[in-house]
Amino acid sequence: LMTNCSEFPTGRCPAVRVVMMPKDTNAAGTIFGGVIVSHIDLAAAVEGHKHHEGKLVTVAMDEIIFRQPVHVGDVVSCFTETLKVGRTSVRVGVHVWSESRFGSVDRRLVTEAVVTMVAVDDDGKSIPLSNPQPEE
Repeated sequence: LMTNCSEFPTGRCPAVRVVMMPKDTNAAGTIFGGVIVSHIDLAAAVEGHKHHEGKLVTVAMDEIIFRQPVHVGDVVSCFTETLKVGRTSVRVGVHVWSESRFGSVDRRLVTEAVVTMVAVDDDGKSIPLSNPQPEE
C-alpha cells in the first residue's frame, strides 16, 4: 500500500483515505456508488475549507463518472484540487483512486467528480468566503 504521498499517482496526499468494508456493498457485491459519493463530498469539503473557515454546504455535484468498480478491502483515496474560487463558492475537482490490499498491487482511477461548495451563515444564506485566495 502507498504510504508516502510521493508514491500516489498525483504526487500529493489524499484529502480522504478509507478501507472499503462489506457493509458498503451493493447487490452486485461491489462498493455502492453512494458510499463513494459520500467520500467525494467529504473530500470536497476538506478542500473547500482551505478557502473558508465557516460553514460550507454542497450545492452541486457535476460530472460524476464511475469508471471502474471498487471492491471490499480496497483502499480508496480521494484527491482534490480547487478548480474555481468565486465570491461565495468553491468548485472542487475530486479524483478517486482505488488500491487493492490483496494480491498484486492494483491502483486504478475509479471515479471523478466536480463539486460546488457554498459558504453559508447560520440561517443557510450564502456569504462571502473568508479566505478566497485561489489555489496555487
